[in-house]
Amino acid sequence: MNQQTYESLGLNTILTRVSDFAHTDQGKETILSLQPSNDQKRLERMHEEVKEARAIIDSHSHVPIHTLGDIQAMIDQGNKGIYIRPQQFGSLVSFLEHCTKLKRFMNDKQILAPTISLYVDSIADLSQLEEEIYGKIRHGQIDESATKELGKLRRKIDKTHSDMKTRMESSAKKYSSLLQEARPVDKGGRLTLPVKRENRSKVKGVILDQSSSGATLFIEPNEVTSLQEQVQLLKMQEEQEVERILYALTASVLEKEYELNIAMETMHQYDVLFAKAKYSKAIDGYSPAFSQGEIEVKEGRHPLLGEKAVPLNLHMGVDDQALLITGPNTGGKTVTLKTVGLFCLMAQCGLPISAQPGTRLPLFQHVFVDIGDGQSIEENLSTFSSRLTNLIHILQHANDHSLLLLDEIGSGTDPGEGMGLATAILDQLANKGSTILATTHYSEMKTYAMEKEGFINGAMAFDLETLKPTYQLQIGTAGKSQAFDIAYKLGLHPEILNHAYDITYKQKESFTKDDKLLKNPSYAKQVAINRYRQKRKAQKKEKAGFQMGDNVWIPAEEEMGIVYKGPDALGNYVVQIKGEKKEYNQKRLKLHISADELYPEDYDFDIIFKSKEYRKIKKVMDRKHVDGLTLEDDE
Repeated sequence: MNQQTYESLGLNTILTRVSDFAHTDQGKETILSLQPSNDQKRLERMHEEVKEARAIIDSHSHVPIHTLGDIQAMIDQGNKGIYIRPQQFGSLVSFLEHCTKLKRFMNDKQILAPTISLYVDSIADLSQLEEEIYGKIRHGQIDESATKELGKLRRKIDKTHSDMKTRMESSAKKYSSLLQEARPVDKGGRLTLPVKRENRSKVKGVILDQSSSGATLFIEPNEVTSLQEQVQLLKMQEEQEVERILYALTASVLEKEYELNIAMETMHQYDVLFAKAKYSKAIDGYSPAFSQGEIEVKEGRHPLLGEKAVPLNLHMGVDDQALLITGPNTGGKTVTLKTVGLFCLMAQCGLPISAQPGTRLPLFQHVFVDIGDGQSIEENLSTFSSRLTNLIHILQHANDHSLLLLDEIGSGTDPGEGMGLATAILDQLANKGSTILATTHYSEMKTYAMEKEGFINGAMAFDLETLKPTYQLQIGTAGKSQAFDIAYKLGLHPEILNHAYDITYKQKESFTKDDKLLKNPSYAKQVAINRYRQKRKAQKKEKAGFQMGDNVWIPAEEEMGIVYKGPDALGNYVVQIKGEKKEYNQKRLKLHISADELYPEDYDFDIIFKSKEYRKIKKVMDRKHVDGLTLEDDE
């Protein structure tokens, strides 16, 4: 399995959504890096764990998961000989509190979750470390009660500050007439008097600074210098004592490094587990059973489609090696492949799927996907070449433990050759023993699936009353594109449909407009639209004679024909009869059905009047210039 498979089926998007429920960065990373496993016992244990976690979530309980933050960084910092800062200890205390809460929480859930509740026992009792930190650090600062020495030093600092403040106030009064202002000014942690420059000689002390203009000198009076120095000395002693306390606390943390690592890993694993459980609740998830080759999906909804998803019911027995799905485009064939593939990947990642009880899935070593054009711009490959390259890779690596999801296999080339390639490739993949889900629009493939041992047909249902697909899979039924039925319902003339059916299936079919059809709302609506368009065109411009596409009757030939072009100066039209173009005067033609009633406004008449080879060349020339390629009218 590879990232292309995960991306094609949407697994990476699912993992991102699950990770959004995680609290820790480590948990998010673990979820995003999940890989499918085929170890059945391990997977069954993982799904059982998620079931228990889901039961806890469903009981409206709030799980006390810590974000972990920079706990590991603190330990690494301590191991480098750098003490843990007071502010950091706040996060560590919060983590230790969460450990205590988590132990109490999970111990209360032993009946509801007998397996995962035991995992919390791996978290050691760290209450002594918590109390030691809490007893020395409060609100991100070392508390003065941390040690007797620290308390003694801080009391001395407070008293010396008080004495110094008293002396400064006395000096300010003494020299009040010599000062710019009466209040002392702090300069770099030392108190000074703002003395006017001209009074410098009248105040005994040390100049520590001056104003930007030089008019004011900030002088520390001799009366307080000794006290200032005493405060500085006491603060140095305080810092040394604080460092000693922090180093001691850091050493206590490092003594419990192993226990802290186990606690962090346990918190991390619970975070991942409850993120899966919360996602399961969000999608109403279910953990499927694992089978020995049988695929059973009950009411499966693609988790990325939300409420728009139509439930999928699918069953492939042990003897059913391949399911070939046919049916109209946009009928849900591709979504069916993606749903089954995504369910298998999710289940093998230990994730619940959005399906109902009774769902069973096999374990696969590989999931190969060929969905979409997969065109490589760098290699300048066409869509067909790119997809064929992918199929060659699948042929080389698929085995009897592979799931293959092949969308519109053999498409993108000549239908006859594409159908032959699709059949040969499916034969080879079947010989390898792979499990195959494929879609196709080739009608011949339905017969192939009916006759091939181990293959079953499937079809996406279509509602002919509403002219819309139902997106529901029907196993054991071969689907069809519904093109003729849709055209019939929309009012395409029966004679054209009879002819088209004869060309396609080499057999006769009779499309007739019975009373039931005439009463059909969809048919009546389309006829009304066609008539309105015809009337509007007639109002814009009065048209004489006939137009391209008109179905006309030629009495002299007793044949129906379709107008190709005209009239010329003599009133002659070119009419196509049974593929041959002939010229008739307008007097010899009678309008049978107007082109406005037969075809939509943007209908491409080349389909009727031009050869297949002409259309093929024109398509190439419309797309790009090809040297030496010319287009000649094939009239």
